[in-house]
Amino acid sequence: QVQLVESGGGSVQAGGSLRLSCAASGYAFRTGSMGWFRQGPGKEREGVASIYGGGVQRYADSVNGRFTISRDNAENTLFLQMNSLKPEDTAMYYCAADRLNLYNNWCANEYAYWGQGTQVTVSS
Repeated sequence: QVQLVESGGGSVQAGGSLRLSCAASGYAFRTGSMGWFRQGPGKEREGVASIYGGGVQRYADSVNGRFTISRDNAENTLFLQMNSLKPEDTAMYYCAADRLNLYNNWCANEYAYWGQGTQVTVSS
């Protein structure tokens, strides 16, 4: 049984940093896809950053240069380092994973496994 458990959310002022973690169990997603999605109030769930087999990464334009995704394969854990946070980054952040490489199909609906989410709130 695959489980994804996020941690590291919280409240921070604009310009601050947070680091999210996602511990995966039940399957090692080394050659598949792992990523972070977020859903703000009244908004649709959107992709933030994902990492694929071989360490290939992709980022949403809105976070490129500020956020960094990484993965510890030995610990089967995914991270998201978020720097220079802005109020518009406020959202529930979800960890997602899939056994397939979804680089060419970066859509929330394609990911099979999801965590419960962790809230990130950025105040101005």
